[in-house]
Amino acid sequence: MARVKITETVLRDGHQSIAATRMRLRQMLPVLEAMDEVGYNALECWGGATFDSCMRFLDEDPWERLRTIKKHVKKTPLQMLFRGQNILGYRHYADDVVYEFVNRAVDNGIDIIRVFDALNDPRNLEASIKAAKDTKSVHVQGALVYTISPIHTMESFTKVAKELQDMGVDSICIKDMSGLLSPYDAYNLIRMLKKHLSVPIELHTHCTCGLGEMTYMKAIEAGVDIIDTALSPFGEITSQPATESMVMSLQHSIYDTDIDVDRLWPIVDHFKNVRKELEDEFKLTMPSQINPAVRKYQIPGGMLTNLYNQLKAQGAEDRFDEVLAEMPNVRRDLGYPPLVTPTSQITGSAAALNVLYGRYKIVTNEVRDIVRGKYGRVPGKIDEKFRKMCIGDEPVITHRPADDLEPELEKSKKALADEGFPNASPEDVLSYTLFPEVALPFFRKRDNK
Repeated sequence: MARVKITETVLRDGHQSIAATRMRLRQMLPVLEAMDEVGYNALECWGGATFDSCMRFLDEDPWERLRTIKKHVKKTPLQMLFRGQNILGYRHYADDVVYEFVNRAVDNGIDIIRVFDALNDPRNLEASIKAAKDTKSVHVQGALVYTISPIHTMESFTKVAKELQDMGVDSICIKDMSGLLSPYDAYNLIRMLKKHLSVPIELHTHCTCGLGEMTYMKAIEAGVDIIDTALSPFGEITSQPATESMVMSLQHSIYDTDIDVDRLWPIVDHFKNVRKELEDEFKLTMPSQINPAVRKYQIPGGMLTNLYNQLKAQGAEDRFDEVLAEMPNVRRDLGYPPLVTPTSQITGSAAALNVLYGRYKIVTNEVRDIVRGKYGRVPGKIDEKFRKMCIGDEPVITHRPADDLEPELEKSKKALADEGFPNASPEDVLSYTLFPEVALPFFRKRDNK
């Protein structure tokens, strides 16, 4: 059966990519029941940057958001994005935090956990995959972070995918966060994965380079099982291809999604209004055009804007093109990490410092940590001279980085009690462990209501 399934991302990656993750729960509520009736494979609604943004910008409890969505969505599985050992934060957390987070996420309503690691180092996914498998109820999807470089090949991606399948994942996702995957590369990669894997394959891309829909069509012809799309008010440009367009383009073919497009129009109208509300409330500059040069520099779309604004703040925006040209050099020096949180930010900062102050006159701690192996195993090789310049004769970590971390949960509970929250819920303890500086003011405000 060739029917293609669709995972809807408007509740998570759609508004994360287009509206800086500012959509509120109350703006989702009116259409949740209607979305549940569409016949989606899953609704991606949690994880990624939503967790942090809920507390930081919206005065919302991310756990309460998840529980509420679950109350309204009875049939369609709820999906989250999970950064492996980084969970939803920017550093590695101890295994006890990973296990507790997975268990709480499942207990609060998550049905599918998509786990990825910025370096595609399977060791950084061990704990989260095992924790998810141990729940006996959640579908665990292993994600392969897609990138292009002289050392990334169909064979290297297939090797990682096979390792993930051997670790027990229920499906594989090709996570193309920058929209770099071209149509014929998608066709060849999926054909190759289909030959070597027995689990379903999902493709996640962005339209940043203008390739998204073409890439999906070739992936579908190659046998991909599921594609990620976002309803058009939060689709396209830096987000996923539009749901309605993909549904209509597959109608009356062997790949027909079986989704009735007429069910989508009222939901689309609702999100058009939401988009306008977000533009007005947060004065957001929404991305307005594709940027094919992203493929040339291999930089996620949102990062281009951030880099430009950082340089502008220092009165150095005229050096933007130099920084872009330096990015691939830094990436080569660091062993060609895929550029996704946190490696994209680390590489971008290093490139800017090199252009402004001279090559590696300033070396950040994060760059040193990549060279030390603290983030995991980089895909390529780091030149011996560069390594010496960064960390001298310090040993490089060759084991799983999280093995060096002490359990953290009890310390968090104690710290939270010291801050005046002795009876914090397990969920609050996790929120505090991941984002202490954001969670504390949020708890104080919430509990004073």
